[in-house]
Amino acid sequence: MSTFVSEFLLGRNDNGDGKRVAVKDSIDIAGYPTRCGTRALADAAPAERNAFVVDAVLNAGWQIVGKTNLHELAFGVTGINDWTGTPINPMAPDRVPGGSSSGSASAVAAGLADIALGTDTGGSVRVPAACCGIAGLKPTFGRVSRDGVHPAQSSLDCVGPFAANMADLIAAMQVICPGFGEVRMPGEGARVAFLEVPAAPHIQACLGAAADRAGWRRSHLFLGEFEAAFQAGLVVINHENWAAYAALTGKGLIGADVEQRLLLASRTTDAERAEAQKVRDGFTRAIDAALEDFEVLLLPTMPDLPPLLSDARNGKSVAGMTPLVRPFNLSGHPALTVPVDLDCGGLKVGLQIVGRKGDDERVCAFGAQLEHSLAATRPAQKHKKSA
Repeated sequence: MSTFVSEFLLGRNDNGDGKRVAVKDSIDIAGYPTRCGTRALADAAPAERNAFVVDAVLNAGWQIVGKTNLHELAFGVTGINDWTGTPINPMAPDRVPGGSSSGSASAVAAGLADIALGTDTGGSVRVPAACCGIAGLKPTFGRVSRDGVHPAQSSLDCVGPFAANMADLIAAMQVICPGFGEVRMPGEGARVAFLEVPAAPHIQACLGAAADRAGWRRSHLFLGEFEAAFQAGLVVINHENWAAYAALTGKGLIGADVEQRLLLASRTTDAERAEAQKVRDGFTRAIDAALEDFEVLLLPTMPDLPPLLSDARNGKSVAGMTPLVRPFNLSGHPALTVPVDLDCGGLKVGLQIVGRKGDDERVCAFGAQLEHSLAATRPAQKHKKSA
């Protein structure tokens, strides 16, 4: 069995000849168990009905080709899973694929699917997309239905698409997001703010140059609430995941890393949750205010390259993978990662584009414009290198 997909469903839509879609195994497909990548749910009964987004895909005439692996219980950032298998990162096989939607990103990057669906509670679409060198979108919170998605209750989680190009990603949103409107390219010299966040200088420089090639007017902006928003996001996800999965702990059926995270999450107090809500309110207002002055906000998706698999397996901290993505789960704003070539062994890094709530179309338009500008300059760059 492939480590990209937990179960092949070829022929799932006999009448469909459209795009090939892979679905994260925390999203229900009728007739198949939803195991969320954990032995603790190995005997789960088959889902009785499709998740909303699965019905949307099938109704569009697209083909579901498989259910994809994930970091166990969607509660981890590396994508390492020793029960279902760890998906390979096609861009850099020696590095982690990213989590939690690891198999979804890997399947698209490897060409096994045109589009994949994942979920993003603290970066779980954007991080694996950036790790594997593809595009991934966390929509505005609540804009895409979570009906049939696990866990059932979340104030952070969003279903979002992966694709190798913006045209396919936009097509996915048009299918899974009712009312998703026309995507119009930004005008010349659109005002954008590059957030001042801790990240590797060579990545910052690469992404800034990419934004400049897109023709945007780039300013810099510092948000003092960023670190507090990251910590508050951790509090909320811990509180909600303990409520969802506490009953699965203590049975020796969950991997050590996730079991430990859940037990630590059990210590989250109601007072901490209440304080996190205050931070959420303040950070959301700060992002809303910034977006009154700028069309979108820009920042790296990850502060550095994906960790090496060997380092992650040997216990090296991977906490640095999510500080630039998790705050936007807390605030609920749409956030897109688009791959940008890094002059370092053929690797790509993600530029994150954040927009106003409900304006996912504009965020995608900026992503498409960036992709177009990068494609237009790539041949010239290659010619320059060979000269």
